[in-house]
Amino acid sequence: MGDLELATLEHLWAEGEATVSQVHAAVGKPRRSSKNTVGSAMERLYRKRLLRRRKVSHAYVYAPAIERERFHVHRMAEAAGGVEALRDAGVLAAFVDVLADADEETLDELSALIRERKQRSQ
Repeated sequence: MGDLELATLEHLWAEGEATVSQVHAAVGKPRRSSKNTVGSAMERLYRKRLLRRRKVSHAYVYAPAIERERFHVHRMAEAAGGVEALRDAGVLAAFVDVLADADEETLDELSALIRERKQRSQ
């Protein structure tokens, strides 16, 4: 993911939603990027399902399709080679160890989240 795409996501997480013109004014102009370049970046983010959009008059209004925290966790998992690589490399076990070292309450929260996800998938 490029810097412009990441800056666009950060802007939309902060603002909630915006048009290409609004994102260009906030993110593109300071980087000396054209409005078309910003629009192309937003289109790529939409195709990657990281943004959603709705038509208002003659323009699209874009909003994040994923929460900031979830996005960053997905990026970390991808950087490590995906979920399979995380499992095979023992990274998941190391992650749990780090949480266990933090405090018992954090580990309890993780256990509750796992139970909740398992119940949803049944």
